[in-house]
Amino acid sequence: MATLRQHAKELLRRFVRIDAKNDRAIDTLAVDAGEQETLRHRSYSAIPGPKPMPLLGNTWRFLPYLGNFDIQTIDKLSRKLHAQYGDIVKIEGLLGRPDMVFVYDANEIERIFRREEKMPHRPSMPSLDYYKHVLRKDFFQDNPGVIAVHGESWYNFRSKVQQVMLQPRTARMYISAIEEASVAFLRRIAKIRNHKSEVPDDFLNEMHKWSLESIARVALDVRLGCLDDNADAETQGLIDALITFFKNVPVLELKIPFWKIFNTPTWKQYVNALDTIVSTISKYTAAALSRAENDVNSDKELSLLERVLAREGDTKVASILALDLFLVGVDTTSTSVASVLYQLALHPEKQALAYEEICNVLPQRDAPLEATNIDNLKYLRACIKETLRMYPVVIGNGRSMTSDTIISGYRVPKGVQVVFQHYVISNMEKYFPRSCEFLPERWLRDDGIRHAFASLPFGYGRRMCLGRRFAELEMIIVISKILQFYKVEYHHKRLEYYINPMYTPKGPLKLRFIDRQ
Repeated sequence: MATLRQHAKELLRRFVRIDAKNDRAIDTLAVDAGEQETLRHRSYSAIPGPKPMPLLGNTWRFLPYLGNFDIQTIDKLSRKLHAQYGDIVKIEGLLGRPDMVFVYDANEIERIFRREEKMPHRPSMPSLDYYKHVLRKDFFQDNPGVIAVHGESWYNFRSKVQQVMLQPRTARMYISAIEEASVAFLRRIAKIRNHKSEVPDDFLNEMHKWSLESIARVALDVRLGCLDDNADAETQGLIDALITFFKNVPVLELKIPFWKIFNTPTWKQYVNALDTIVSTISKYTAAALSRAENDVNSDKELSLLERVLAREGDTKVASILALDLFLVGVDTTSTSVASVLYQLALHPEKQALAYEEICNVLPQRDAPLEATNIDNLKYLRACIKETLRMYPVVIGNGRSMTSDTIISGYRVPKGVQVVFQHYVISNMEKYFPRSCEFLPERWLRDDGIRHAFASLPFGYGRRMCLGRRFAELEMIIVISKILQFYKVEYHHKRLEYYINPMYTPKGPLKLRFIDRQ
């Protein structure tokens, strides 16, 4: 508003002789011009969307039996809302939480991101916020991390760790550690295959083990042995807790928040899962810190924990960062890799091109990976991007408005949660022609057709995923190693995708891993 008024005032000054009387008149005219400009935008109440009911608002739509919004099929619901209401949709009247506005326009998303302030707010997670800031405040104290944290607290913590986390050269220092975990996963695949070279129904859980092992190597420089035959039951307990945490988040956030009144069964499961995650990771972290103190003269590569500790001198900051990495880095990365393998199995011609590239870049299968090798795996990287375009593991993210904002011509007030529906957007024809087809080649062209904000699997801006560099590295290393040794096939009914808790194929991922000669 102030900017519009000033602009109008400056224009008027060009045509009116300035004196005290005229200056006051210009101020009045400028205010009127600014208000007229604002009035040209439509009101918040005019944003289309499903109508709320008295008392229950739109929360009833998420109730079992009564409602028509299924959490596990939010992808289909999001498509339906876009088809019915257009590029902006309002879901108001959500008990215990702010309104949500879904945005399906990449230009609007870019505009919001480009203008974001120093401390942007993501849509809050009241359940995790309560856990960190109230229920377990004694543990987190003044360092609650970056997940479900906002304002000065978030900014101060992220400022301390982002130099270590977001520099590409830092991630490259862990190529050998990630490769070792990937080779261990290859051995695991060989052991669990049946006589048809097919892995068992719970293969996604094996992927979780690989991801957990990789993160432990990078973050703490510890080998958990998740992929060993005699793996510690504690590691499986940690994986189960992480899955329970993610599965319960949408239930606690979107349905009627009875957990705020009394301890519901879902809330108890959620808290128990988080307690397991915190206690297990804290034990691993304490052991890693102890080793670091006793190994000061070693010339080995520092873990991320040690790098942050050396930079900040604060064990609590280093420990909470490690916790956040485990909390959101296991399921997301493993599900992404599983989805890429599934898509390559469904598209053998694309897999053949990726394999040909790998053979050219890495002619010796047992030779250690180098950073230059990874840089040259351009087609494989395109396969990963295309999978995450079509099936992003997190189908949307967004911002909680910290001031009144104009979005798609509507005035959206402060406090509303604006959700960017990336899954729907990245599958639109206007942004990606032949969007229903798996075409990695589209990422190799530099023709200016793609909209930079139409596919954002890691988010964007100041709150972009902190672990992005490491997740991308883990994915390209493990997939390249798998394709070096195995041809991946799938011989069953094609699977749909659903939220469980990441966006993943629904059903057993019974892939065949055929030995390459």
